[in-house]
Amino acid sequence: MIRQLLRPCACFIALLAAMPAALAAEPADIQREITRLEHESNDAYAANDLPKYFGYYADDAVLIFYNLRATVAEYRKFWTTSVKTDPIASVKLSDIVIRVMPSTGDTTAVASYQIEVRTRHPGGKITDEHAFETDVWLNQGGTWKLEHIHYSAAPSNAPPMSPQ
Repeated sequence: MIRQLLRPCACFIALLAAMPAALAAEPADIQREITRLEHESNDAYAANDLPKYFGYYADDAVLIFYNLRATVAEYRKFWTTSVKTDPIASVKLSDIVIRVMPSTGDTTAVASYQIEVRTRHPGGKITDEHAFETDVWLNQGGTWKLEHIHYSAAPSNAPPMSPQ
């Protein structure tokens, strides 16, 4: 009799334990979502749409640009001033590689890519920069935010690299 009562309870407990795994997103789905977010955030960057661009950042993100560390507040202040005189003209991403790392309760994804940035300067001058960027995205409570960015400009004399 007790055995008959415990069997449905055991099945119910096993079903509850399996639910988080069943509800978790597949890595391929996360890779597509991060790729979409990378394009959206870089499109906002290219459009000099600062409210939208900074909306992708976590408030406490760690940012490294040109080998200097900055807070989001410092970067926002710098970028708000910079786009007034040197706005971005275009951005092109290539060789995007996404790695998904499931962890307890949150999901972390790392995006690495090459980026071509064209900037307009006063007097009509245009500059082009080739760089490598690595972004760490963290999903907390269903929302993906940029938690870490490392941006390194490629030397102008660097040989072209082939995608891995």
